[in-house]
Amino acid sequence: MKKWFKMLAATCAVIPFAQCAVLPGSNVAAAAEPAPVAATPALTDADPALWVVKDEDTTIYLFGTVHVLKPGLSWFDEAVKDAFDKSDEMMLELVLPEDQAAVAKTMMPLAMDTTGKTIPSRLTPEQLKAYQAALVSVGVPANAFDSFEPWFPAMTLSVLPLTKLGYDPEQGAEKQLTKFAKDSSKPVAGLETLEEQLGFFDKLPETQQVAFLNAVVKDIDKLGPMLDKMVGLWAKGDPDGLAVTMNESMAATPELAQVLLYDRNARWADQIKTRMDKPGTVFIAVGAGHLAGEKSVQDYLKDRGLTATRIAY
Repeated sequence: MKKWFKMLAATCAVIPFAQCAVLPGSNVAAAAEPAPVAATPALTDADPALWVVKDEDTTIYLFGTVHVLKPGLSWFDEAVKDAFDKSDEMMLELVLPEDQAAVAKTMMPLAMDTTGKTIPSRLTPEQLKAYQAALVSVGVPANAFDSFEPWFPAMTLSVLPLTKLGYDPEQGAEKQLTKFAKDSSKPVAGLETLEEQLGFFDKLPETQQVAFLNAVVKDIDKLGPMLDKMVGLWAKGDPDGLAVTMNESMAATPELAQVLLYDRNARWADQIKTRMDKPGTVFIAVGAGHLAGEKSVQDYLKDRGLTATRIAY
């Protein structure tokens, strides 16, 4: 699971939606609530990496995000806030829907299995026992997702344990940036749509979906420590360290890396190059994994004749 999770946590803004696209009438919604915070934590300084691409009349900032965070990280200040404040508009991986019912309406048709297969029919008896125990451990009925495609309970089980450890999708960088943009009447656009990101998972071969689910179940207790490490690297502004952490997942799952990372990086580089033809200043925020290591957005920009320069704090 650590191999899958490292990639998902750093690349897919859709991951936090797994906790809000819940089954009507079930108690999954209650399980999806973040653990209550007893007191406001002291702020810890964080200096995530930030880049800029410029020409004569266009400036584009590139900011790497983490999609779920704990309260108490002071990252929206200094260079990040300065770049955001200077920008005329913001672009995210996708525009975050405010209506959870709308998210569920989009997600459910893709998540539901239409072939007649069930989760239990796809798993061995031992795998099924472990899977059902994992669901129950996070407060979800053991049969809640029986009629779903495997990617959906896998994604859900990737998020729910984190909420019990204090991680909150509402504290994620995209959610916070969206709030700041709304407060300052800054327009927000998406590089992709919710349907597109969900489609990446929906189109995975069944064997990969089942492998994803079994891996999540196997290492469900290790999600917290793994994300703690990744957030620590992000907060230190260490994209090289983040890339090293992700390298194992890239080598182990090259097909997934191509779909979730490299192909998207190339498409986004094309969009950024096109946007450079229009004057103005844009703040672009995408998962930190897209701005780390080889075949990053910056690498694809370089191939297109554009230079992304790291901004020093």
